Amino acid sequence: MPNVFAYVMLMIWPVACIIMFRRLPLERAMIWCILGGYLVLPPLANFDLPLVPAMDKYSIPNISAFVICAFVLKRKISFWPRSVLARVLVVLMVASVIPTVANNADPLLFMVMANSEPISFVVDQLPGLGIRDLFSVLVAQVIVLLPFFMARQYLGSETGLRELLLALAIGGLIYSIPSLIEIRLSPQINTWVYGFFQHDFAQTIRQGGFRPIVFLPHGLWLAFFMATALFSLAALSRNAQGITRLRYLLATVYLAGVLVLCKSLASLAYGIAFTPVVLLASPRMQIRLAVLLAMVAIIYPMLRNTGLVPIDAIMAQAEAFSPERAQSLGYRFGNEEQLLERAHEKPWFGWGQWGRNLVRHTETGEILTIPDGRWIIVFGTFGWVGYLAEMGLLALPLLLLGRRVSQNKPLSPYVAPVAIILAATILDMLLNATLIPITWMCAGAILGYVEQSHNPRGNVGKRRLFGEGPAIGRAKPKDDKALRSHL
Repeated sequence: MPNVFAYVMLMIWPVACIIMFRRLPLERAMIWCILGGYLVLPPLANFDLPLVPAMDKYSIPNISAFVICAFVLKRKISFWPRSVLARVLVVLMVASVIPTVANNADPLLFMVMANSEPISFVVDQLPGLGIRDLFSVLVAQVIVLLPFFMARQYLGSETGLRELLLALAIGGLIYSIPSLIEIRLSPQINTWVYGFFQHDFAQTIRQGGFRPIVFLPHGLWLAFFMATALFSLAALSRNAQGITRLRYLLATVYLAGVLVLCKSLASLAYGIAFTPVVLLASPRMQIRLAVLLAMVAIIYPMLRNTGLVPIDAIMAQAEAFSPERAQSLGYRFGNEEQLLERAHEKPWFGWGQWGRNLVRHTETGEILTIPDGRWIIVFGTFGWVGYLAEMGLLALPLLLLGRRVSQNKPLSPYVAPVAIILAATILDMLLNATLIPITWMCAGAILGYVEQSHNPRGNVGKRRLFGEGPAIGRAKPKDDKALRSHL
């Protein structure tokens, strides 16, 4: 149970965001408002208000950054990308919840039959979805996309992309300190600060030691964040000069060591595979690899749905590497099989909220499956339409960037590593639900970069036609004065 301080932190975070926007450039304040909330706010704690989604460590920073930009700084934020396909995906991601709710109005009843009479007793039930749920889910989908829209508008410049990498690198270095403490003493910091442990403690015990979790939902989330920070440091070191480059390289080596100590096989594999790519491969090669990874991630669920994924061969390889990891992978595949069967009952728009997508005991309602991958969660909850909308909106910026590469146009040195980070996250979403607001910021920044590159001088008339704000770039001095006058 979260303590009072946990809820105080949630309440004062908007104030912290105001301070950041007053003292930092627009791009940096926007990033740290959302990234900082993800790193330091309490997991699981939330304000469950009526008619709106829960206000937690994800939604509060998103809303705070948007409100300050749109209503205090008076910076226009467009919800309408230039790409027609991106517009369709945005509409689908938000509007597809309407048929999802409409098709799940009936409650799910779990009943026990009497022994001698044709009488059944309702033991448990899941409520049907109604108008209140529709409004809440619609608002939740918009809140989720706020970092995407803001980053598309203001982080698509070279300055914005570098600030994004720099924030991830600094965040990883700062977070390494509590991580090392937990590796040595066991994961206790969230308990010390917020009064509760956020997950199953047994899952933090690995290889005779501990893997850290700090204030994140799970140790896998922390390890993957360290991997993205590692990629960011590698990219910054590649584009630095002199003593600054040496410092970045030393920090890269240090964070690689921390990643090893996090004891997450998947994140370590990403680090081993992609860090040399970020350091040595050309930007065009990095982008082509990112596009390939995104395509694999999108196609995998379709192949899995049709039984074309060679499960036995994958399990054999995992068994040869580590029996413990093979057991974990087999458990995931077994859960996926059951959840896919459940999702096939409502394939287009899914089962909706309240855990209706999970496999439960027919009599007691006990949950029999635990979904791990983000793809199976979205597929079961919102169906194929919702899945293709979400994954498509994440992958489309990479595909558009890949088309730019094929046209042999000049590239920013910072857009390729951001593309690698986004592609690695999409790939990891096949295994874990590691979709966070920073992922949406990466996707929005890449989309903004592609849009800006098609119109580098900034066609003011066209931007206004599409409801866009000023040209992408750093906050102007008058913005700082306006903010101070409002605050």
